Amino acid sequence: MFHVKLPGHDAIARQADEHLVTHRVKLPRKVVDRPIRQVGKRLAMALLVLVATAFIVWVDREGYTDNSDQSVDLLDAFYYATVTLSTTGYGDITPVSDGARLTNIFVITPLRVIFLIILVGTTLEVLTERTREEWRLNRWRSVLRDHTVVIGFGTKGRSAIQTVCATGLKKEQVVVVDPSSKVIDVAAAEGYAGVVGDATRSDVLKRAELQRARQIIIATQRDDTAVLVTLTARQLNRNAKIVAAVREEENAPLLKQSGADAVITSASAAGRLLGLSVLSPAAGMVMEDLIQQGSGLDMIERPVIKAEVGRRPKETDDLVVSVVRGHRVLGYDDPDVGTIQLTDRLITIVRASPGAQVAPDIRPLPRD
Repeated sequence: MFHVKLPGHDAIARQADEHLVTHRVKLPRKVVDRPIRQVGKRLAMALLVLVATAFIVWVDREGYTDNSDQSVDLLDAFYYATVTLSTTGYGDITPVSDGARLTNIFVITPLRVIFLIILVGTTLEVLTERTREEWRLNRWRSVLRDHTVVIGFGTKGRSAIQTVCATGLKKEQVVVVDPSSKVIDVAAAEGYAGVVGDATRSDVLKRAELQRARQIIIATQRDDTAVLVTLTARQLNRNAKIVAAVREEENAPLLKQSGADAVITSASAAGRLLGLSVLSPAAGMVMEDLIQQGSGLDMIERPVIKAEVGRRPKETDDLVVSVVRGHRVLGYDDPDVGTIQLTDRLITIVRASPGAQVAPDIRPLPRD
């Protein structure tokens, strides 16, 4: 069953959804201790202060009096430390000697202040955590423009992000959308902003600011989901470039009708690579080398330099396989190519440099 988001969604439901936004959007952050661990550290510090206070009282127990039996034992020392640090002060155990009173003034009172600071600091941290997250989220939304939205953070989605980031795109300009909170946690740990939710819903895509994105990569697990996501994404953003992956080749036309600019058929591509490897293992190795990012050979798209204007593709120093002219992708031997023009873009095969980034001007390869 498909989940279809109908227009005119109930206003109360939208408001309720907004209250959950900080739980749906996860921004990357510096590695810090988990909240439970932070609270545990504070509790350990408070316990340490309590034990230290009780030990001080017990050592000087002769300077204290208990209204019930006139003597102070170890239990009484812990009891006195507890009611004193918590500012309860029942008055049944009191310091009577000058030494005990001086100890209360110069030692136990500062310990009481430290104890209260620990407790108040823990409370304030819990209360302000949501405010800080909302502030970070609002700031993130205000500066996010022309970014890349990736639907699905599986093998395909992750490889797509790595390839795009190799062109110079910063991780801050990538937003991952996935229905699994664990997957989004992984994406956030790798430095990407993440949105938890069903990408077929327009409100989920709006949380990813898809309406202001420059390019959208759809790498869902199911072809029918990819169709619904493409329809929703195109409705929200008419100008973004949408590239989608499907498993079955027969679903590719449906994706294009739904608004995808380019459709990659994973099953047929893998099958063709397998068949090519059977017929020619060497050719299969070359194709696999081209697919892998950052090693061996890479296929890139670059602008034409002035020295190449007026030449034929075969006359350039690089190995040109296609010429992008306007919205057309022409083969290197296509008669319509003629000579290279300054406004053309060349698709070439180059030697990859391990660990080096490709020039930022390189764009994703278009499809016919």
